[in-house]
Amino acid sequence: MRPPVRVGVFGLLGSGNLGNDGSLEAVLGYLRAEHPDAIVDALCGGPEVVTARYGIPATRLHWYRGEYRTASRAGSIAGKGLGKLVDAVRTAAWVRRHDVVIVPGMGVLEATLPLRPWGFPYALFLLCASGRLFGTKVALVGVGAAAIRDRATRALVRRSARLAAYRSYRDTLSRDAMREMGVDTARDEVHPDLAFALPTSPAGAPSGPPGLVCVGVMDFHGGNDDRARAEEIHRRYLDGTIRFVRALAEEGRPVRLLTGDACDATVVAAILDAVDSPLVTAAEAASLADLMTEMAAADTVVATRYHNLICALKTGTPTLALTYAAKSDSLMARMGLDTYCHPAREVDADRLLEQFRALEKRSAELRRTLSERNAAVTRQLEHHFTALTKALFPKAAQAHAHAHARQETS
Repeated sequence: MRPPVRVGVFGLLGSGNLGNDGSLEAVLGYLRAEHPDAIVDALCGGPEVVTARYGIPATRLHWYRGEYRTASRAGSIAGKGLGKLVDAVRTAAWVRRHDVVIVPGMGVLEATLPLRPWGFPYALFLLCASGRLFGTKVALVGVGAAAIRDRATRALVRRSARLAAYRSYRDTLSRDAMREMGVDTARDEVHPDLAFALPTSPAGAPSGPPGLVCVGVMDFHGGNDDRARAEEIHRRYLDGTIRFVRALAEEGRPVRLLTGDACDATVVAAILDAVDSPLVTAAEAASLADLMTEMAAADTVVATRYHNLICALKTGTPTLALTYAAKSDSLMARMGLDTYCHPAREVDADRLLEQFRALEKRSAELRRTLSERNAAVTRQLEHHFTALTKALFPKAAQAHAHAHARQETS
């Protein structure tokens, strides 16, 4: 009898980002359905949350607890420096205990939001280098990627991707970006985002208050190359969103504010403070499932965060995207709603209202389109998980093939 396969999951999981945790949940669902004997644990950002929520042992990703705080004093700078050395040893020891390590989704090969090279890019490099050193398969599964300007970050990301044993992407743009950065992607596949594999009930007829609009907000300050004008971008985004929400409330439309990360709470508070109306309320979503429940009850969704968009589209609710990266535009095009995108960096409330009204006029048609696209996405994800089993668990794939062959001949 073969010993059970030891599988690790890795990433900024349990750290407050619902999209990251949704990707983890999708992979855990796949493992429990297809490889129920696998022993699974995590190396992640929020180990206590991951263990409590998903029932798997978890270890903190970084030895130094202040890793993602700005280091300004000598003690914190020294702590960060020492942490890099300690993390190299800790990561290697953790990887060595596993047969397979999966990085579930997330934008781990991109810098569309502010990112320092010696933060997560360095941690990902340690993971992939350790996998190559100890013969542990490291799989970047359904990840996002984008061209990176910063030389140090680009070098770490490119090297990490090259060292991984398996790569798949959540859109064609991601694969193209890695090819442009010098990674051989000839055998890499593109599949829908892992979050589309999560269970949900289709929206059907909205069950919330008549005319309910869900507005998914983001603590948006631009991308990695926008640091010099981050506050200006944030103010423009916030002001435009406030004007849009106020206009809806003045028309008598109930508005439900949604977040996708713990940091988005400040934006919700600013909108509630600026728009003094009982029609504007805020939801407390703890998972993508909670977000989908909210969105399924709405007539329409307007959202910024990438996984907010996925939740809305998956429920079949007509959606308008405030896009901040090419991945959002690509997602909307995949689902047949590419006409309904608005730049998050330049939110024009009047133009946004025009697009919103145009979207609502086609609501019934767009719900049918989303139903068809979601059915196609489901089939594509089934193929993804089959390919994943073949690449990472070849003995299980072979046993399944033999069992299928016996059924065909019996």
